[in-house]
Amino acid sequence: QVQLVESGGGFVQAGGSLRLSCTASGRTYNMGWFRQAPGKEREFVAGISWGGGSTYYADSVKGRFTIGRDNAKSAVYLQMMSLKPEDTAVYYCASGTFRAGWSALPSAFDYWGQGTQVTVSS
Repeated sequence: QVQLVESGGGFVQAGGSLRLSCTASGRTYNMGWFRQAPGKEREFVAGISWGGGSTYYADSVKGRFTIGRDNAKSAVYLQMMSLKPEDTAVYYCASGTFRAGWSALPSAFDYWGQGTQVTVSS
């Protein structure tokens, strides 16, 4: 069983930056960040493979967000820059044990954090 705890959310003006952190208890695997805005489905934001050698981003955040991990600390990070009002959502950290390739589907991830709110004002 893996428990994930997110931190670092908050309120920021458009153009600003935030850094989200996710700390895991237990072994972590492929890690992803997802977000869900009110009335919308949960969507993939960024992901990183177990060894950190491969990263994946949604088109909407490419060039603005950077995902990283520190396996020694069982932690994964999401550096968010040039934030836009449309980035406003609850952000979730997730861990997936899938082995073949990469999946951006929420259903592929086995463990989830409780989420942290990010609000970007215009």
